[in-house]
Amino acid sequence: MLQPFSDEYFMEKALQQANLAQQNDEIPIGAVITHANQVIARGYNFTEHLKDVTAHAEMQAITAAANYIGGKYLNNCVIYVTIEPCTMCAGALAWAQIGKIVYGADDKKNGFTNYKPLIKHPKTEIKSGVLAAKCQVILKDFLKKKRN
Repeated sequence: MLQPFSDEYFMEKALQQANLAQQNDEIPIGAVITHANQVIARGYNFTEHLKDVTAHAEMQAITAAANYIGGKYLNNCVIYVTIEPCTMCAGALAWAQIGKIVYGADDKKNGFTNYKPLIKHPKTEIKSGVLAAKCQVILKDFLKKKRN
């Protein structure tokens, strides 16, 4: 059993969001944002339903967290996202001054770590590889089904 408030615990919450995306025929990427070990925002990809290329899981969660906090800066917050954020989402996280980014699987094609300099706020911590295999499987299975 996962320890409450561990990175793995919250990544499981992000995976729940990815499953919701998959159920809605969206690319299964999920995100949650925490503050003081409490989930304050959730999001999953919603680009197809909204017909909006910016409706990524991270963007949905950032908006919800800012509304919850009542401000645009999330410097005392942690985002957990199943797949490495793209440059757009990493840029938004930098503007929000997120305290920490924790992601599961790498995105070798579109992930922000492919770009130098890294797009992040100087004080933002980054942790990768949390439940990476689980995060990768849900995405790969979804894409495989879409191709067939």
